Amino acid sequence: MIRAVAVLSLLTVLVLVLYIPSANPPERFLAQLLAEHEMAAAYWGVEPAARMLERAISMQETAATVTPIPAAKDAPSTANVNGVVSREMSAVNQRLFNNVYFRAVDAQLLLASYRLSTLLEWLPWLSVFLVASLIDGALARHVKAKEFVQHDPEMFALYASLGIMVLCTMAVACVLPVTLHPLLLPCVPLMVGAVTGRAVGCFHRRA
Repeated sequence: MIRAVAVLSLLTVLVLVLYIPSANPPERFLAQLLAEHEMAAAYWGVEPAARMLERAISMQETAATVTPIPAAKDAPSTANVNGVVSREMSAVNQRLFNNVYFRAVDAQLLLASYRLSTLLEWLPWLSVFLVASLIDGALARHVKAKEFVQHDPEMFALYASLGIMVLCTMAVACVLPVTLHPLLLPCVPLMVGAVTGRAVGCFHRRA
Protein backbone atom coordinates (compact mmCIF):
# COMPACT_ATOMS: atom_id res chain seq x y z
CA MET A 1 0.00 0.00 0.00
CA ILE A 2 2.75 2.46 0.96
CA ARG A 3 4.68 1.77 -2.23
CA ALA A 4 1.61 2.24 -4.40
CA VAL A 5 0.69 5.52 -2.69
CA ALA A 6 4.27 6.78 -3.02
CA VAL A 7 4.50 5.94 -6.74
CA LEU A 8 1.07 7.41 -7.53
CA SER A 9 1.74 10.57 -5.52
CA LEU A 10 5.15 11.15 -7.11
CA LEU A 11 3.77 10.64 -10.62
CA THR A 12 0.97 13.10 -9.88
CA VAL A 13 3.46 15.66 -8.59
CA LEU A 14 5.66 15.22 -11.66
CA VAL A 15 2.75 15.70 -14.07
CA LEU A 16 1.47 18.79 -12.26
CA VAL A 17 4.91 20.38 -11.88
CA LEU A 18 5.57 19.97 -15.60
CA TYR A 19 2.10 21.14 -16.59
CA ILE A 20 1.86 24.30 -14.48
CA PRO A 21 4.57 26.25 -16.41
CA SER A 22 2.76 25.53 -19.67
CA ALA A 23 -0.45 27.08 -18.30
CA ASN A 24 1.15 30.17 -16.73
CA PRO A 25 3.60 32.70 -18.18
CA PRO A 26 6.84 33.46 -16.30
CA GLU A 27 5.48 36.90 -15.37
CA ARG A 28 2.76 35.20 -13.32
CA PHE A 29 5.31 33.42 -11.13
CA LEU A 30 7.42 36.55 -10.70
CA ALA A 31 4.37 38.63 -9.77
CA GLN A 32 3.41 36.00 -7.21
CA LEU A 33 6.93 36.04 -5.80
CA LEU A 34 6.79 39.83 -5.43
CA ALA A 35 3.41 39.64 -3.70
CA GLU A 36 4.59 37.00 -1.25
CA HIS A 37 7.79 38.92 -0.57
CA GLU A 38 5.70 41.95 0.40
CA MET A 39 3.59 39.73 2.68
CA ALA A 40 6.75 38.28 4.24
CA ALA A 41 8.15 41.77 4.81
CA ALA A 42 4.92 42.76 6.58
CA TYR A 43 4.86 39.55 8.64
CA TRP A 44 8.55 38.97 9.43
CA GLY A 45 10.04 42.41 8.89
CA VAL A 46 12.19 43.87 6.13
CA GLU A 47 15.49 42.30 7.16
CA PRO A 48 14.25 38.68 7.52
CA ALA A 49 12.31 39.02 4.25
CA ALA A 50 15.45 40.24 2.48
CA ARG A 51 17.39 37.33 3.96
CA MET A 52 14.77 34.87 2.68
CA LEU A 53 14.90 36.40 -0.80
CA GLU A 54 18.69 36.26 -0.86
CA ARG A 55 18.62 32.62 0.25
CA ALA A 56 16.04 31.79 -2.42
CA ILE A 57 18.16 33.36 -5.16
CA SER A 58 21.18 31.43 -3.95
CA MET A 59 19.19 28.19 -3.94
CA GLN A 60 17.88 28.91 -7.44
CA GLU A 61 21.39 29.56 -8.75
CA THR A 62 22.63 26.34 -7.16
CA ALA A 63 19.76 24.36 -8.66
CA ALA A 64 20.44 25.89 -12.09
CA THR A 65 23.90 24.32 -12.10
CA VAL A 66 22.52 20.79 -11.69
CA THR A 67 19.17 20.98 -13.45
CA PRO A 68 18.85 19.48 -16.96
CA ILE A 69 16.83 22.50 -18.11
CA PRO A 70 18.79 24.19 -20.93
CA ALA A 71 19.82 27.82 -20.85
CA ALA A 72 20.66 30.25 -23.63
CA LYS A 73 24.38 30.10 -22.80
CA ASP A 74 24.30 26.33 -23.48
CA ALA A 75 23.29 26.86 -27.09
CA PRO A 76 25.75 25.64 -29.73
CA SER A 77 27.99 28.30 -31.21
CA THR A 78 27.17 29.56 -34.68
CA ALA A 79 30.71 30.77 -35.38
CA ASN A 80 32.60 29.52 -38.41
CA VAL A 81 29.46 28.63 -40.39
CA ASN A 82 28.00 30.30 -43.45
CA GLY A 83 25.21 32.88 -43.27
CA VAL A 84 22.22 30.64 -44.07
CA VAL A 85 23.25 27.88 -41.68
CA SER A 86 24.08 30.46 -39.02
CA ARG A 87 20.61 32.01 -39.27
CA GLU A 88 18.96 28.61 -39.13
CA MET A 89 21.02 27.58 -36.08
CA SER A 90 20.24 30.88 -34.37
CA ALA A 91 16.52 30.36 -34.96
CA VAL A 92 16.70 26.80 -33.59
CA ASN A 93 18.70 27.97 -30.58
CA GLN A 94 16.14 30.68 -29.89
CA ARG A 95 13.22 28.27 -30.06
CA LEU A 96 14.94 25.60 -27.99
CA PHE A 97 16.83 27.56 -25.36
CA ASN A 98 14.79 30.74 -24.95
CA ASN A 99 11.14 29.70 -25.23
CA VAL A 100 8.37 30.74 -22.87
CA TYR A 101 8.02 27.31 -21.27
CA PHE A 102 11.61 27.07 -20.04
CA ARG A 103 11.52 30.66 -18.81
CA ALA A 104 8.32 29.80 -16.91
CA VAL A 105 10.04 26.74 -15.42
CA ASP A 106 12.91 28.95 -14.27
CA ALA A 107 10.50 31.43 -12.68
CA GLN A 108 8.58 28.56 -11.09
CA LEU A 109 11.80 27.24 -9.59
CA LEU A 110 12.55 30.67 -8.13
CA LEU A 111 9.08 30.85 -6.55
CA ALA A 112 9.49 27.36 -5.06
CA SER A 113 12.94 28.31 -3.74
CA TYR A 114 11.49 31.38 -2.05
CA ARG A 115 8.74 29.38 -0.38
CA LEU A 116 11.26 26.78 0.78
CA SER A 117 13.43 29.59 2.10
CA THR A 118 10.42 30.92 4.01
CA LEU A 119 9.87 27.48 5.50
CA LEU A 120 13.50 27.36 6.64
CA GLU A 121 12.83 30.44 8.79
CA TRP A 122 10.43 28.31 10.82
CA LEU A 123 12.86 25.40 11.15
CA PRO A 124 14.25 26.22 14.64
CA TRP A 125 10.74 26.18 16.11
CA LEU A 126 9.40 23.32 13.98
CA SER A 127 12.33 21.04 14.80
CA VAL A 128 11.30 21.01 18.48
CA PHE A 129 7.85 19.67 17.61
CA LEU A 130 9.24 17.17 15.08
CA VAL A 131 11.71 15.74 17.58
CA ALA A 132 9.02 15.57 20.27
CA SER A 133 6.67 13.71 17.89
CA LEU A 134 9.34 11.15 17.02
CA ILE A 135 10.24 10.62 20.68
CA ASP A 136 6.58 10.22 21.59
CA GLY A 137 6.10 7.65 18.82
CA ALA A 138 9.22 5.74 19.83
CA LEU A 139 8.13 5.64 23.49
CA ALA A 140 4.64 4.45 22.51
CA ARG A 141 6.21 1.73 20.36
CA HIS A 142 8.49 0.66 23.23
CA VAL A 143 5.60 0.52 25.72
CA LYS A 144 3.49 -1.58 23.34
CA ALA A 145 6.37 -4.01 22.91
CA LYS A 146 6.84 -4.38 26.67
CA GLU A 147 3.11 -4.88 27.25
CA PHE A 148 2.87 -7.38 24.36
CA VAL A 149 0.23 -5.18 22.75
CA GLN A 150 -0.40 -6.10 19.13
CA HIS A 151 0.96 -3.53 16.71
CA ASP A 152 -1.29 -2.40 13.88
CA PRO A 153 0.40 -2.64 10.45
CA GLU A 154 -2.71 -1.22 8.76
CA MET A 155 -2.53 1.95 10.84
CA PHE A 156 1.21 2.18 10.19
CA ALA A 157 0.54 2.02 6.44
CA LEU A 158 -2.24 4.59 6.78
CA TYR A 159 -0.10 7.10 8.67
CA ALA A 160 2.88 6.58 6.35
CA SER A 161 0.65 7.09 3.30
CA LEU A 162 -0.82 10.25 4.81
CA GLY A 163 2.68 11.60 5.39
CA ILE A 164 3.65 10.92 1.77
CA MET A 165 0.50 12.58 0.44
CA VAL A 166 1.00 15.65 2.65
CA LEU A 167 4.59 16.04 1.43
CA CYS A 168 3.54 15.68 -2.21
CA THR A 169 0.73 18.19 -1.69
CA MET A 170 3.23 20.65 -0.26
CA ALA A 171 5.52 20.09 -3.27
CA VAL A 172 2.69 20.98 -5.63
CA ALA A 173 1.63 23.97 -3.50
CA CYS A 174 5.19 25.34 -3.60
CA VAL A 175 5.08 25.66 -7.40
CA LEU A 176 1.52 26.95 -7.77
CA PRO A 177 1.30 30.67 -8.65
CA VAL A 178 -1.36 31.29 -5.99
CA THR A 179 -1.07 33.26 -2.77
CA LEU A 180 -0.16 31.18 0.28
CA HIS A 181 -0.59 32.59 3.76
CA PRO A 182 2.71 32.82 5.71
CA LEU A 183 1.27 30.48 8.37
CA LEU A 184 0.24 27.80 5.86
CA LEU A 185 3.68 26.43 5.01
CA PRO A 186 4.75 25.67 8.61
CA CYS A 187 1.54 23.67 9.09
CA VAL A 188 2.82 21.04 6.65
CA PRO A 189 5.87 19.96 8.72
CA LEU A 190 3.64 19.90 11.79
CA MET A 191 1.23 17.52 10.06
CA VAL A 192 4.09 15.38 8.75
CA GLY A 193 5.65 15.24 12.21
CA ALA A 194 2.35 14.24 13.79
CA VAL A 195 1.61 11.39 11.35
CA THR A 196 5.26 10.24 11.44
CA GLY A 197 5.14 9.98 15.20
CA ARG A 198 1.94 7.95 15.00
CA ALA A 199 3.46 5.73 12.32
CA VAL A 200 6.52 5.07 14.48
CA GLY A 201 4.21 4.18 17.38
CA CYS A 202 2.41 1.58 15.23
CA PHE A 203 5.56 0.03 13.74
CA HIS A 204 6.34 -3.51 14.86
CA ARG A 205 8.96 -3.89 17.56
CA ARG A 206 10.20 -7.05 19.21
CA ALA A 207 10.15 -7.02 22.98
